[in-house]
Amino acid sequence: MWQCKLCRKVVSTRMNDEFVKTGALFIPPPKLKSDIMQSLASEILRYKPYPSDLEFDDVCKALIGKYPFLRELGSETGYSTWKITLKQKMGNYRSSLRNMGCSELKINSLKRRGDENVHPNQVKKARRAEVNFCPDYPPGENKESQEEDRVALLSEIQKRNNDELIKTKMEKTFPYRRQEIVQDMPFIADFKSRWPALFSHREINAEFRRITTMPLTSRFMSQLDLYTPKLVKIFRKKGGKPGRKITEIMAGIDERDSIDTRRCCTLKALAVYLNEDPSNIIKEYVDVEFHNAQQQMPKTAIGIYAILHEGDDGGKEAEDVGIIIEGVTVLQELRDVATAFPLLFGLMYVLNLNYPQDLKYTFEFFQKMLMELDNKKMSNKIQVLKNKLLE
Repeated sequence: MWQCKLCRKVVSTRMNDEFVKTGALFIPPPKLKSDIMQSLASEILRYKPYPSDLEFDDVCKALIGKYPFLRELGSETGYSTWKITLKQKMGNYRSSLRNMGCSELKINSLKRRGDENVHPNQVKKARRAEVNFCPDYPPGENKESQEEDRVALLSEIQKRNNDELIKTKMEKTFPYRRQEIVQDMPFIADFKSRWPALFSHREINAEFRRITTMPLTSRFMSQLDLYTPKLVKIFRKKGGKPGRKITEIMAGIDERDSIDTRRCCTLKALAVYLNEDPSNIIKEYVDVEFHNAQQQMPKTAIGIYAILHEGDDGGKEAEDVGIIIEGVTVLQELRDVATAFPLLFGLMYVLNLNYPQDLKYTFEFFQKMLMELDNKKMSNKIQVLKNKLLE
């Protein structure tokens, strides 16, 4: 994917033939090496401006794999110097594009950040396989023109049978909305008042696809259903207090065996299996107690709430299910708790939020196993579970 096109032009066939015959390596002169790095850097920028260390390895492996006579002597990998030089070239190339006004790079300029001692981890960049992290405005558009479209959207959502026009305007204003989220990091209450059309089942799915190019709910559910039989077998082998808790959760399937119940119970049991507490994210209330529970909602940083009929449990049909972020109810009247999970996961991307620390492994499973986003490097806990699922 990132093979250097320039190499095919500048390295003679004679060098390749000589390598095949004698194994002689080719040491490119500085100007040629710089040109090769420039070509590689420009190709990488087509995909992402901040590649990971593993991705730099992949590029350099592809380089010496395609042109083995460029392998380095005395290097364990055969490309150590190539990798160091490529990282430096990428840094210089990013600086050039930043000065030209590239949105995803401009937000990380020291002038904008206001502190020359900013920690590298505070760099705003794609960290979870976002393809369109902070896109530029399309040709002919700017902040002012897209602000006009945003204001027009506020009127359009008041009208009936207007879904297609709203969809078109939401697609058009995606760069403006995304830059606002990434650069300004607004409070959820303020952002919801500016973009109310975003907070719906359909638009969260659409926005997630714009960011990652992948479907959200359909893929999440299909992968969950695919893994559920093996997950259930793995859960049954869990002992101790977590095992007893999982048994209690999975008993809900015996009481009411439906696809929604199986999904809901599996997701709760998954969190317990990963030594996390699902009650940290799912808040269940009996309908007669919900009035008192509403007083606690503004204090909820992030969570799913379910209003149950008296005598029901989490596996049964709820009167109402919704999602709360920063004390704001961003979604409500969802079908069930299982439906809320992929939407909450999608909102992590849509609103550029960090995963809840007390459920980080559960969300990592959602991202890297169910959605298969940035799944080359996993935590040990998720890697072990993956190995068990693939046995």
